[in-house]
Amino acid sequence: MSETELRWDLVPQVTRAGEEDTHTMSSGGCIRVSGVGPQHTDATRIWFGRVSNEPGYRSLPHHHGEAETGGYVLKGKGRIYFGENYSDYLDMIEGDWVFVPPFMPHVECNMSVTDELIWLTTRTPDNIVVNLEEVDDSVLVGFRRA
Repeated sequence: MSETELRWDLVPQVTRAGEEDTHTMSSGGCIRVSGVGPQHTDATRIWFGRVSNEPGYRSLPHHHGEAETGGYVLKGKGRIYFGENYSDYLDMIEGDWVFVPPFMPHVECNMSVTDELIWLTTRTPDNIVVNLEEVDDSVLVGFRRA
C-alpha cells in the first residue's frame, strides 16, 4: 500500500471532555492538557492541547526543542518574551495566532492580574518542553504578578 492510497480501515479518535491527558510537560505553573497526542491517541507527528495560565502567571524560560509550535489565544492577554536576555516581546489578545520556531528560548506571560489566559496550542512532533535557567521578573519589561 502506498502513502497516497485511501485508508478505509481507519477511524477518527475522539478525546472526550474529562478524558484528556494532564500528565504533560510543564514550565512553571502552566497547565497543559493534551487533547490529541501520542499519550492517548494514535497520533505520531502532532500534539494539540489547551494551555492555561492563572492571572499574573509567567512560565519559566524554556524552548520546545525540535518542535514547531502554533498557538491561538482563546481568552485573555498574553505576552511572549524572547531574544537576548528576553528583552524583546510580542503581545497577543483573544483571536491572535502565534508561531514559535524550534529551539527559540522564550517566556510566556499572562499580562492580566485578574483574568485567566487560555491558549490552544499545537506542536510537531510532540509536546516538547525544555526548561532553561530562571530569570528575575525585573528582566521582563512590563510584567507584574497578581
